Amino acid sequence: MAIPGYILERIEDKKGDYLRYNFTKIENDALKTFFDLAQEFGSIEDFYNLCVAIPKSFFNLNARLYLIDPKFSALTLFATTEENGDELHSLPPEDVRPSERPYYTGKKHLVLPIRGKKYLINQLPFHIENDVLGLLEVYPIETVDEHTELFFEKYANRIGFRLHNKFLVEKNIEHLKFIRSLVADIEHNVIVPNMVYKLFLRRLRVRVTKNIEMEKLLSEYTAQGRLDSTGMETLLKELADVNTGLTVDLENIEKHYKNMSLFIETLFRKSHFDQGRLTLRTKPCNMKKDVVRPQLERFIEQFKEAGILIDDRLSGIPDEEIINVVDVGLMAQVYANLFSNALKYTGEVVISGEKKKYIAYGHEIIKDFFGTGKDGIKYNVFSSGPHILIEERGKIFEEEYRGANALNKPGTGHGLAFVKNAVEMHGGVVGYEATEYGNNFYFILPKQ
Repeated sequence: MAIPGYILERIEDKKGDYLRYNFTKIENDALKTFFDLAQEFGSIEDFYNLCVAIPKSFFNLNARLYLIDPKFSALTLFATTEENGDELHSLPPEDVRPSERPYYTGKKHLVLPIRGKKYLINQLPFHIENDVLGLLEVYPIETVDEHTELFFEKYANRIGFRLHNKFLVEKNIEHLKFIRSLVADIEHNVIVPNMVYKLFLRRLRVRVTKNIEMEKLLSEYTAQGRLDSTGMETLLKELADVNTGLTVDLENIEKHYKNMSLFIETLFRKSHFDQGRLTLRTKPCNMKKDVVRPQLERFIEQFKEAGILIDDRLSGIPDEEIINVVDVGLMAQVYANLFSNALKYTGEVVISGEKKKYIAYGHEIIKDFFGTGKDGIKYNVFSSGPHILIEERGKIFEEEYRGANALNKPGTGHGLAFVKNAVEMHGGVVGYEATEYGNNFYFILPKQ
């Protein structure tokens, strides 16, 4: 296959460009070194330092690398050659500002825009103006001439292209991590709980079969003229019992359907996949009614079967209280994960000579937790049993970490990591406390 003509044309254009640039040997060596080492160094921090190290090593010039910090959408310092210079992520001085063209500050500081790839700008995980990712400041430039400016402009362009590629690679890596995490969320909060439908359907089949049997008996007795008042009462009682069971099963299925629909809607949002992270949809929410109670109802039968009592005397969440910055779907999964863990790990304790297993949930107001005049609401889920080992307490919210007491229990080590992520997205914090009779997992949200 012949080489396309436009490629050959661009090669000839570049040959002409390099003849016109007329870079010196040391300048060409600097560009080649940057090109080679930009591929060699894997971490983004090493790349930042390489960008400022090339001017220092080849030309004995200091340099500062300013980039748009996606956390603050502001230009901040990411690398510098000066050991006693400004702190990283500090703002640039007043005379260093984004620009489309190179410029000087004072007489000896050359500032050059670092541009990304224009046709891939919308793929970046943050917003920038005029394709400018940041600035490269080089100093002191003793001799101001067009050749020096041209060289460092081309060098800044190469930084931009490499930097853009690294941002996209990191974005893709984070996207893959997120999808892996999301798959775990779906398995933990949708697929596994959805298996309860088998139980509901099995119960329904038994009750429907019973109704069919009674229908046959009613037909036979009617045809034979054997249906007296006593027989009718017996059949009606059985029919009432079956219908009561059917009504309970229907209510359970409806509750489960609503919960699964909420979780599916929350986990399969298009915005999650577009942005490569969980996204919030907040609305006014009664925490007890809309979040806690539906999740407790999901687990209440399992708690009973496991002999776990539920103490809601500490719940203390007034029905009228509104938390208006909550994503109901994510918060519901937070409680689902906490109750699921309580079901697995609640143990017996002796209280006043009596053995018991129990959970408790509640809340309390913490004054000025997030700063003066910014109270927090602490939500607790307590379960009785042995304390988590001291050396494990700082790790339990980490992804895939499982404590020694969990190794013989089913699980992935993802539940508490999800709790941490969801709560922090709401501007809150998570934590663990060893209490007198067991373990308290909590999260604190800003009080609205």
